[in-house]
Amino acid sequence: MNTSNNIQPRVLLADDDRSIVEALGAVLESEGFDVVRAADGHEAVQKFREHRTNIVLLDLNMPIKGGWDTFERLTAINPLLPIIVITARPDAYPIAMAAGAAALMQKPLDIPLLLEAMRDLLAEPAEQRLARMTSQEPQTLYLA
Repeated sequence: MNTSNNIQPRVLLADDDRSIVEALGAVLESEGFDVVRAADGHEAVQKFREHRTNIVLLDLNMPIKGGWDTFERLTAINPLLPIIVITARPDAYPIAMAAGAAALMQKPLDIPLLLEAMRDLLAEPAEQRLARMTSQEPQTLYLA
């Protein structure tokens, strides 16, 4: 995790399931993350613009603006933003890989695995992230 200047990494947690947002948000805060919560895709984009987060946890099935629309908008604002797609859909990995998602994790979430992936992605140098995103063989992590 990038703690060289003791600044908490900021994570945008976008999910319309309030119980997941509250439980996962509490875990992330206990692990040293500054958590910005959003209940739908529109709110996620708005809060991203306001808070400039370091990493995003993005549910796919959300009202108002769906997960993929939100993904597209966030990556248009910051192409190097690491986004971990969170979904209950087992068939979403090929789409996540093609879209350039940093990782995909299926619900129910494996919290220790998620935290490890978040720390790894936050520590990834921008050059390495760019190389991963533009390689001929996309390297989206599948967190199972």
